[in-house]
Amino acid sequence: MVSREQKRAILHENLQILRAVTHSHAENKMSIIADASTYIKDLKQKIAMLTQEIASSQQASIPQEPSPLVNVKVVEKSFVINVFMDKSNPGLLASILEAFDVLGLTVLEARASCASSFRLEAVGREDEDEGPIDTYAVEQAVLQAIKNCLLN
Repeated sequence: MVSREQKRAILHENLQILRAVTHSHAENKMSIIADASTYIKDLKQKIAMLTQEIASSQQASIPQEPSPLVNVKVVEKSFVINVFMDKSNPGLLASILEAFDVLGLTVLEARASCASSFRLEAVGREDEDEGPIDTYAVEQAVLQAIKNCLLN
C-alpha cells in the first residue's frame, strides 16, 4: 500500500508539474488549480479561434461558382427568358429546354451561345392545354435545371 507521505509527495509533484505546464506562479494548491482552470479555458478559446480561421481560409480557397443570371418577362402572351452564366457546361442548354417542356412552354424562338460562357435568349408561349404559368415558376425551373446540370 501507498503511505500517506507517498500520496502527499505524488500530489505535490503533480501540482508542481501542473504549475510548470500552466506557467503559474502560485504557491498554494487552490491557486495552482485555479490558474490551471484559467489556462485550459484560454486554450479552448484559442482552439475555437484557430478552427474558425481554418474554416474561413478553406472556404476562401474553394472557388465559388457564380450564380446564373435568369430574367423572365411576360411580353404580350409570351415569355422572354434570358439566361447568362460565366461558364458553360455540357448539356446545360438541353437541361433548360427540358425544363421548358416540363412546364408546358413551347419555344417559339431561341438564340444560344455555349462557347466559354453560356447565354440563352428564348421566347416561349404556354401550351394551350396547360394551366397558367407565372414568371417566378419559369425562373425557378430554369435555376433548378442549371443546378441539376452542374451537379451531374
